[in-house]
Amino acid sequence: MSRIGSEKFRNKVMSAEQAATFIKNGASVGFSGFTGSGYPKAVPGALASRIQASHADGQPFRIGVFTGASTAPELDGVLAEVDGIAWRMPYQSDPVLRRKINEGATDYCDIHLGLSGPLTASGFLGKLDVAVIEVTAVTADGELIPSSSLGNNLLWIETADQVILEVNHWQSPDLHGMHDVYYQPALPPNRVPIPIVAPGDRIGQKTLKIDPDKVVAVVETDAPDRNSPFKPLDDQSKLIAGHLLDFLSQEVAAGRLAKNLLPLQSGVGNIANAVLAGLLDGPFEAMTSYTEVIQDGMVDLLDSGKMTVASATAFSLSPEYAEKLNNAAAWYSRKIILRPQDVSNNPEVIRRLGVIACNGLIEADIYGNVNSTHIMGSRMQNGLGGSGDFTRNAYISSFVTPSVAKGGAISCIVPMVSHVDHTEHDVQVIITEQGLADLRGLAPRKRARAIIDKCAHPDFKAPLEEYFERAQRLANSQHTPHDLRTALGWHVRFLETGSMKA
Repeated sequence: MSRIGSEKFRNKVMSAEQAATFIKNGASVGFSGFTGSGYPKAVPGALASRIQASHADGQPFRIGVFTGASTAPELDGVLAEVDGIAWRMPYQSDPVLRRKINEGATDYCDIHLGLSGPLTASGFLGKLDVAVIEVTAVTADGELIPSSSLGNNLLWIETADQVILEVNHWQSPDLHGMHDVYYQPALPPNRVPIPIVAPGDRIGQKTLKIDPDKVVAVVETDAPDRNSPFKPLDDQSKLIAGHLLDFLSQEVAAGRLAKNLLPLQSGVGNIANAVLAGLLDGPFEAMTSYTEVIQDGMVDLLDSGKMTVASATAFSLSPEYAEKLNNAAAWYSRKIILRPQDVSNNPEVIRRLGVIACNGLIEADIYGNVNSTHIMGSRMQNGLGGSGDFTRNAYISSFVTPSVAKGGAISCIVPMVSHVDHTEHDVQVIITEQGLADLRGLAPRKRARAIIDKCAHPDFKAPLEEYFERAQRLANSQHTPHDLRTALGWHVRFLETGSMKA
């Protein structure tokens, strides 16, 4: 049965190669896709071939790439490989694109995911020429059934001059009904309060509206999302999860949290997924989630009944769980709500709901400043993503990390972070396999004591304590004592020797 119910759209079906001709050199293109789900699978590759041929003829051909978040090798990877991306925002994780960014070949604007849409709508980032959007189907009356992510799709469709649709037959038709597409004025002074008072509230419609005259091409595909397996739970991950569960239990006992907690947010990655797995065996029932991605651990919580509803903007699943969700999408549509990312990552909604945020980091310093994005201060890894949207506005903001990296050669707890993404003012809890530091209400020196005592690896505890004592002497007991030369020396030592160890 055709996934394209409207004749107006069927008349525009063509190959990916034909569709790619609508994208010209210098164009700004809004692609669907968020954390490897719901991105176009065919047009980017066809476009990359055009770009490569153009470069071979000595003709420039580069574009600006707007997305929801990270995509996949079939989009970011193929375009970066042919040096086709001049500018990119707001988040990426592709190794080829990362190399181009760090070489200076691609300009990368690392933006809070919740701000990427409004910045585009304001025109500050320039005009959007083309949108390339993956959908599950087109209805008979010409509306679009979204696929496995919503991200910034609504905004791309509304603001782009032309739209190319990819109708992906791999995406389950039973995704229809999972989405909550909320149309709101994008910019002040016309904004109104978003009427969400609980994670399960549905406030929009099931489909995306589109002007059929904007649609210049429809491409049919049948290809899976980029679904990467998670690492098996190890002892380190279990310890981190255990520390967080103990902390949440203490908050319940103290009367600061209800027995079913508050809506949970979980960042992307193996450690964050391990925390979700820990909740499966924990004491909490009837939990909810207000987050940006649904991972394997959250699917398990929904299956078990321990979580009643999960609100997000996209999936980030292993291949096994992607197949599982596709096969039972009708059932999951009653438990999962996918929203536009300017709703899922909206600061006011996050703060009002009282979200408990849990995100990963690259390094944290002894005062609680967090680096989520840069290796040794200069090399971009992936980007900020939505961690800032949730951390700054959470009821409880926590960060999880192993205490060491590079086989123990480098400490993830340092005297001073080499790049700051989240300041000490927003970071409340830091957790490693060694323990948990609750930083709420602590002055800087007491924060330093808590982080060194609770979170640092034994191999690095003594050097951190030595640094802290020296900093206090040199800074004459000022408010946040630092010895800048020694602090920077930690990172220099690793660059010179490959290890922070003395």
